[in-house]
Amino acid sequence: MLKRILLILASLLLLSGNIISQTVIGKYAGEFMAIGVGGKALGMGGAQVAVANDVTAGYWNPAGLAFIDYPQGALMHEEHFGNLVNYNYGAVAIPYGKDMSFGISVIRLAIDDIPGTKNFLINGITGETIYDIEDPNARTDPSRITYFNNVDYAFYLTFAKRASDNFYWGANVKIISRSLEKESAFGVGFDAGAVYMPMDNLYLGANIMDVTTTLVAWSTGRNELVTPTAKVGAAYGLEMLGGVLTPAVDFDIRFENRQFASNFNLGPVSFDFRGGLEFTFKNIISIRGGYTDVQQYTVGAGIKLPKLNIDYSFAQFTGSEYETLHEESHRISLKLTLEEPRFLRLGE
Repeated sequence: MLKRILLILASLLLLSGNIISQTVIGKYAGEFMAIGVGGKALGMGGAQVAVANDVTAGYWNPAGLAFIDYPQGALMHEEHFGNLVNYNYGAVAIPYGKDMSFGISVIRLAIDDIPGTKNFLINGITGETIYDIEDPNARTDPSRITYFNNVDYAFYLTFAKRASDNFYWGANVKIISRSLEKESAFGVGFDAGAVYMPMDNLYLGANIMDVTTTLVAWSTGRNELVTPTAKVGAAYGLEMLGGVLTPAVDFDIRFENRQFASNFNLGPVSFDFRGGLEFTFKNIISIRGGYTDVQQYTVGAGIKLPKLNIDYSFAQFTGSEYETLHEESHRISLKLTLEEPRFLRLGE
């Protein structure tokens, strides 16, 4: 019996050691979740931690979802490198009771219909698959081309609560699904955020993404860890010229030893800056500008119609003087708000 117990313990130790050996800190494992959502937010450079107060707050800062008083839904579509990479976002949120809100958000980043040419090369005489392109009998057979997708999904399940008149808090349960040809990955993470208003029109926000460190497990046996990212920001609403001018700043603090891939770093801790400005006239028309953490300048505009907001943002990424990469990004998003008395939050 003692030998059997020792064998079981030894097997468990070997298994755990094997699992640990395949677990790595994926420096950019969660990067597809850092692109951002919403034409309004992206027009302001993504500086939204303190100012997000609609359905998109489920992504930017879950605490901001507590600001909504009516059910809301949002959609956004974006394409990169022509239509090679498609990025889509959708979300719904509802107020519940006097002080709570619930929401669900979905992000999909994908390259669809990638040609698979693994068995594309054949021996022209025998018809057998070969892998040596220098074989004198090598021929290509287009009928052997298969197609697959590279797809990343992120689902955010959000809860937010008004703890007091000037302090809101919220949290996300985040479900991650990734696939590449025959391999797939699954992960679960958590975000926690808060918004504090120490005085009229001043908003302070914080959101810790992947607060417990998110594990993304691949079918290959490789496990990637997404380390926490702390986002802190501030925004202030200044009434002027018949409208409201809102400057906002955010700092993303990461612990992934990014160094040269960040605006500033102290050892393994890196800091990235985002800044944004919005002027809204008569609560109808908005113009925006911003600066992102990847050194992009952004501009945008929005219009508020009855129950519907239409927002647009534009950004252009230009490589260094030694590179020829120039990519333009156009984002259009729609937000529907059911502004009817029967849908109004209780107590408002």
